[in-house]
Amino acid sequence: MSVEITKLKNGLHVLTHNMPHLESVALGIWVKAGARDEMAHENGVAHFLEHMAFKGTKRRSAQDIAEEIESAGGEINAATGMETTTYYARTLKADWPLAMDILADIFTSSTLEESEMERERDVILQEIAAAKDQPDDLVFELAQTASYGSHPLGRSILGTEDLVKSMTREQMLGWRERNYWASRMVVCATGNVDHKAFAEEAEKHFGKIPQGHLPQRQPPNFGAEAMTEQKPLDQTHLVVSFPAPHYRDPRVYQLQVLASILGGGMSSRLFQEVREKRGLCYSVFAFGTTYEDTGQLGVYAATSPDHTPALIEVTANVMMSMMGEITPKEIERAKAQLKTSIVMNLESASSRADQIARQFLAFGEVPDMATLIAKIEAVTIEQVRALAGDIFGKGVPSMSAVGQLSSLESHAALASRFQIK
Repeated sequence: MSVEITKLKNGLHVLTHNMPHLESVALGIWVKAGARDEMAHENGVAHFLEHMAFKGTKRRSAQDIAEEIESAGGEINAATGMETTTYYARTLKADWPLAMDILADIFTSSTLEESEMERERDVILQEIAAAKDQPDDLVFELAQTASYGSHPLGRSILGTEDLVKSMTREQMLGWRERNYWASRMVVCATGNVDHKAFAEEAEKHFGKIPQGHLPQRQPPNFGAEAMTEQKPLDQTHLVVSFPAPHYRDPRVYQLQVLASILGGGMSSRLFQEVREKRGLCYSVFAFGTTYEDTGQLGVYAATSPDHTPALIEVTANVMMSMMGEITPKEIERAKAQLKTSIVMNLESASSRADQIARQFLAFGEVPDMATLIAKIEAVTIEQVRALAGDIFGKGVPSMSAVGQLSSLESHAALASRFQIK
């Protein structure tokens, strides 16, 4: 059965995908508002607010929220991203109205009590400290700053220690009022759920939220800088990334195929050349990250200082090789990986809910599976090579590194490796 959609009078969209063979329902609220929609002085407020939603409402204490959902055997959580915030739950099929009631309560009526804010402030400061202690987390945060500088995409979702320490309840309320609007929201459920009943319940809980308007976002410039941090580690963690198409660009499917061939699995070029043939590192992969108006294609790897020069040389050569020969076997394998990842979401109610909600927020519709598969199938070798040429042959990469930096070459030296002779 296809996705059913109802638009409420205030502009909020309700989506369901009935999966009658399941005994459960996954549901949630997806909002087109995240860390990217913060001003510089309030960096971290979206994430802080998401935490505070669970700390009590006008009707429920924090303990009540946890006990009610878990007494029904359900689970509830939330997540903040650069461009979206999600509050979600999963229950048995008879209990989704309870889950929706709790989700609506924490979304619309959290009290943001000062005493709870102080406790949660310490929790978030610990979260920030933990991220700094994880080099593979820190190197990606630095990669964002190296790529986007002072633009909101270049800032941490968690915020900084100083800003979190000084965050006020008024800032939190102000950000919520500016961003939690019906026109930016999708309430979605997948599993054993009736659309009409779900839409009626959504109207009751969310029908009075102001319509508002879509985010007014400024597109970033790709800065192509270098950000490094020396740490007493046994390895050097490295990210090299280039500007790439955004998710509305028709080349986005070519980008994902390119990333998969480059470093999407054990059969990828990077894994085979860097790890299997040379033993230069344990972990290496490529990633294609897309936003509404920009994207990144990059590579992560970690190795010992004595292997760092060779790792960089081989990695750059493999990236540049994508402009040359690409075999039919490689492209078919990459397509198979992408198609499988899309289809497998149908086997999980939670994954399917996240998939269709994000698709609707991004495109204003939910493409059917056949359309997505056809777009992947349509990608050609010539298109992937041309995109690789546009990305690697014409751009300057950003670079971030964490750990032992004694053998790390300069940013200028790295950039010169991608200049077509």
